[in-house]
Amino acid sequence: MASPSDKDGRRAASKRTKIRAELGHHGVVTKQTVLASSEAVARRMSRQMSKDPLPEVLVRRALHRRGRRFRIHYRPEVSLRRTPDIVFTRAHVVVFVDGCFWHACPEHGTSPKSNGAWWAAKLVGNEARDRDTDERYRALGWTVVRVWEHMNPEDAADLIEKMLPPAGQPSSGTR
Repeated sequence: MASPSDKDGRRAASKRTKIRAELGHHGVVTKQTVLASSEAVARRMSRQMSKDPLPEVLVRRALHRRGRRFRIHYRPEVSLRRTPDIVFTRAHVVVFVDGCFWHACPEHGTSPKSNGAWWAAKLVGNEARDRDTDERYRALGWTVVRVWEHMNPEDAADLIEKMLPPAGQPSSGTR
């Protein structure tokens, strides 16, 4: 059993780690931390999935049923620190399934009332990063497809397939 002083030492080390993570290298602030406005919001935010959200999985299933094969959680251009949701490597097509809240959907996007100014800036920044990501992938020879999470998965798969060579036909494999 740990002595009380060991427990306090671990707690102090944990606090130092949190401070270091927020300050980054040489004490420069690298990340802005926003505290949840309530316990319910904190619980909801902690359950937010970072990989395999349901809308993305449904689109992938629709594509797979059609005989399409692709990569997931794969960064096709290592120089870009932005990972598409679905990648068709041979056809050079990257797909992003955008969430209505995080990417400010014109139909379903909402603006939180708590910390409103911070969230407004955050969502505008997300949109700007999306446009920048599109431009960077296009400049490297990739076709970029963006679909909203609220789209019917079959309709999203139709849209994506329009950018791909016919199923069963090999693509050229060149850029």
